[in-house]
Amino acid sequence: MITLCKTYLLYLGDAVLKSDCKTAFGLRDWCTDAVLAEWSHPNGTVSLGLPRLSPQEAHARGAGSLIVGVAPTGGQLPRHWLADLENALHAGLDVVSGMHTRLSSFPSLVAAAAFSGTRLIDVRHTGLQYPVATGARRTGRRVLTVGTDCALGKKYTALALTRALHARGITATFRATGQTGIMIAGTGIPMDAIVADFIAGAAEALSPANTHDHWDVIEGQGSLLHPAYAAVTLGLLHGSQPDAIILCHDPERLTIEEYPDHPIPPLNTVIDLYLANGRITNSNVRCTGISINSSSLSEPAWHAYRTQLEDQLQLPVCDPLRDTVTPLVDALMTAC
Repeated sequence: MITLCKTYLLYLGDAVLKSDCKTAFGLRDWCTDAVLAEWSHPNGTVSLGLPRLSPQEAHARGAGSLIVGVAPTGGQLPRHWLADLENALHAGLDVVSGMHTRLSSFPSLVAAAAFSGTRLIDVRHTGLQYPVATGARRTGRRVLTVGTDCALGKKYTALALTRALHARGITATFRATGQTGIMIAGTGIPMDAIVADFIAGAAEALSPANTHDHWDVIEGQGSLLHPAYAAVTLGLLHGSQPDAIILCHDPERLTIEEYPDHPIPPLNTVIDLYLANGRITNSNVRCTGISINSSSLSEPAWHAYRTQLEDQLQLPVCDPLRDTVTPLVDALMTAC
């Protein structure tokens, strides 16, 4: 797996939109102990509200990596950032990016890393090899967040669950499968960058055998309903062999985002689809709860919708950013 050197200095480039800095904000909110400060290009206007330190100052205070916390449209790394990244490398920091452009495609960065003995880490392009899945059952317990679509709360749900399990004194590990999750956890496997034949094998490697009372909380990717990304979801489901799944959904989405000809079916139908496929590697998999992204709903509308779903599905329903995830943890402990 990728392993990052904490503590982090978050780089915001010359971003002027907060929406372009979702990675940085996610790290600030979920990885507080590992985030030291922020830094940006002189033309940048976005701030995380953190102390501003140069790479040299951050390294002197214990930082190990500069994280590119920006995801501009197209995922390309602007050339006018290179001087800033070279500065960080010469200061002794690894440079970590989740963008499509490979850091190693810039000779000046390669030279700076070689000179300083630091690393260029492209979270999406690891070069690591994974075996074909065995399908063999492993010890330990696993819960996987799954979704009706992409980008609706699978990572945040998994992080909130992990935090809640820790609060109860239960041993649990957040297993990251996407770029931001890997930066938060400091380790993980980018599932959408794995060749299809090896996705399930990578998922087995991500969540190895463990003690009987240990929970792996696995960050889901994509959706079985997605016409483009379902293969990643299926491989992750098979390799994770979850004992439980938690379905994540945004009630505002009636169709797959950007695919208007692909409607999202009723949630009970989606649950049945996930369980039928999950039983291929774990015959005892069950759905133990529903996580809702209710940001589009008023407080009264949210309460009504939650009550309706709980009555219909006979499962606990919550929004991790709006409510406590206690009902999800209670159900997980009872069912598994």
